[in-house]
Amino acid sequence: MDGTDTKGAPPVLILLGPPGAGKGTQARMLQERHGLVQLSTGDLLRAAVAAGTEAGNRARAVMEAGELVGDEIVLAILRDRLAEPDCATGVILDGVPRTTVQAEALDALLADSGQRVNAAVSLEVEDAAMIERISGRVTCGSCGEGYHDSFKPPAVPGTCDKCGATDMRRRADDTAATVAQRLQAYHAQTAPLIAYYDAAGALERVDAMGAIEEIATELTAVVTRATA
Repeated sequence: MDGTDTKGAPPVLILLGPPGAGKGTQARMLQERHGLVQLSTGDLLRAAVAAGTEAGNRARAVMEAGELVGDEIVLAILRDRLAEPDCATGVILDGVPRTTVQAEALDALLADSGQRVNAAVSLEVEDAAMIERISGRVTCGSCGEGYHDSFKPPAVPGTCDKCGATDMRRRADDTAATVAQRLQAYHAQTAPLIAYYDAAGALERVDAMGAIEEIATELTAVVTRATA
């Protein structure tokens, strides 16, 4: 991070965490409690393509060609979104940056508008617990109610408590072996980012194995420190 004066600028938080760590849940709570706007890469791309912005049209052409949207386009879409009025209270980034190259480009983008990454929050989890948490998930195919083999089984096995349907579904990629692979890939990809933000003095570690409300309380403390 450079020495740019960012006092009073809208805060920027990054949530880092593997599948099942609760990023989505915590981001929604941060939105409700602190007015921060969650910006996920997928949502940004879809919205920009639908709106037909310059960067969105470039992204559409790349996606229609069956290729991955490059860093330059993703960051251009993010720059446009950060300029919108609702982002004046601050944002939570989910899905970007994914690499240290993206992190450096993000720093430059934010510096142009007098902002910086106030905190990169690593939601710390135990891999074995994550494998159990994710591989046990089941969803009612009729109403979408969620269950878990260990933590929230339906009262009657195979039957939804909410609507009574028996169409209980498990995601194909929620097997223990697949989840273990996803976690391994996450750690390999994210380790350099954690080191990057640690060196920059922006890293915050939060134990994500506790209750949702406990984690939310810790994140509130992070937001308070980051915006002081």
